[in-house]
Amino acid sequence: MLELYKKCNLCPRLCGSDRLGKEDGIEKKGFCGETHKLRVAYVGPHFGEEPPITGKTGSGTVFFSGCSLRCSYCQNYQISHGGLGKETSLAGLYQKLEDIILKDNVHNINFVTPDHYFPHVFLIVSQLRANGFEIPVVYNLSGYQTIESLRIADDHCDIYLPDFKYSDSSLAGSLSGCPDYPKTALEAIVEMVRQKGFLDACLAGADIATKGVLVRHLILPGKIENSVNALTSLFLEFGPELPVSLMSQYSPVLKQKDQDLNRVISEEEFNMVYSHAMDLGFENLFLQFPDNSSASGQKACSGFLPDFSQERPFG
Repeated sequence: MLELYKKCNLCPRLCGSDRLGKEDGIEKKGFCGETHKLRVAYVGPHFGEEPPITGKTGSGTVFFSGCSLRCSYCQNYQISHGGLGKETSLAGLYQKLEDIILKDNVHNINFVTPDHYFPHVFLIVSQLRANGFEIPVVYNLSGYQTIESLRIADDHCDIYLPDFKYSDSSLAGSLSGCPDYPKTALEAIVEMVRQKGFLDACLAGADIATKGVLVRHLILPGKIENSVNALTSLFLEFGPELPVSLMSQYSPVLKQKDQDLNRVISEEEFNMVYSHAMDLGFENLFLQFPDNSSASGQKACSGFLPDFSQERPFG
C-alpha cells in the first residue's frame, strides 16, 4: 500500500513526487509538504463536529500534519502550513486509537484531512477491523480529492465529511491555488454519495451516524455570492435531502491580501446564505450561527479555532 507514495498522485495536484525517496540526502516531500513518514498533530476526542458525529462522548479525531489544499486562510494553519506535528509509527497511532475507543468511548474515528496519508490510513483501518473494532470511520476531507483515491478509500471508510468550499473558480485559484476546485470537488462528492448515500442519521432520525455523506460549507466574509452559488450547485446535483452544514466559524488567523478575509462574517452575511439555503428547500441543514461578540470583529470568539501547540488544542 505504501508504494502509492512512490509517484504520489493521491490528490488532484498530481505532483508525482517520490515521497519514499531522497534527493541529496534530503527526503522528498509532496505538494502537501510531507514525506511518506506519518506525522500527527493531535489524537483525541473532539466535540466540535455536527451532533450526529460528536454525540455525547465525542468524535475520535486524528489531525495530520500537512495538507493537499493549503488554503491561504486555513483555520488549522499551524499544521497545514506550519509543519506542526510529531512523527509517529503505524503501531503508535493504532495504540492511541485503541485507547480513545476503549477509554473515551468515542462514537467514531475521524481522520481529518487524511488524503495525503491515505496509504497509512487504509492500513490502520484494516488493522482496527481485523481486531474486531467495528466503530464507524470518518474521512473529514477538503472535497479536493481524486476519484481514483476515493475508489480505493471505499472499503476503508463509512462516513465522508467533505467540504464544498468554492463555486467560483477564480476565488478557488486565488485562495487555494486550484481553479479546478468547483468541478473536481463536485465530482468527488458525487462519488462519495454513490458509495455511501446521504448521512443515515438524517434520513432515519437517529442520534449517531454510522454511514453516509454530510457536506460542509464554510462561509467566507465578503464572498456571499460564492456561498449562494455553492449551495445552488449542491441542490441541483443532489436535491433537498442532501445533509448540508453551514459554518460561520471563519476567523482571520493569518493576515490576508484580500481585505474581506481580515474579519469575521457578519450576521447579515450569514442570514443571506441561510435564507438562500431555506429558499432552495434543503431539508437536512446543520447551522453554526456566527459569534461576533469580540469588540473588534477581527477574530471570532469560538471554541472551534484550535491551537495545536497546546496539549488540548480545542481547550
